[in-house]
Amino acid sequence: MDQFIINGGRKLKGTVEIGGSKNAALPILIATLLTDEPCVIKRVPKLRDINTTIKILEALGKKVTFENGTCTITKKTALKIKLPYDLVKQMRASFWVAGPLLARKKHAEIALPGGCKNMRKLLYRAVAPLVLGPLIFT
Repeated sequence: MDQFIINGGRKLKGTVEIGGSKNAALPILIATLLTDEPCVIKRVPKLRDINTTIKILEALGKKVTFENGTCTITKKTALKIKLPYDLVKQMRASFWVAGPLLARKKHAEIALPGGCKNMRKLLYRAVAPLVLGPLIFT
């Protein structure tokens, strides 16, 4: 059972700084592909998946700086539509770039991510309506 047991006759008071969440930060970072405007995301945790996401954004044409939990994302080059397998294989969530790329470019070329076989089945079902049009699996 998770709980805090506090003994004493004093009331608690003070502040606690809440850290960032990877599961919240990843889709927010990927959503920056929807705009060419500068984006500043605060309280981003320093984790491997975050670093992979930064590399993905950079591969797609963004400039990213990450210091003290703050990511600043700006346009570096025109948005690219192809995401290479060497980045996709590192993180299944890398497939999330399909949405912003399709929204802006109407076309995306993304390698299927690694991982369990069930993930691949899920991807096929989740994007089946898109496969009929602009999405190309490489």
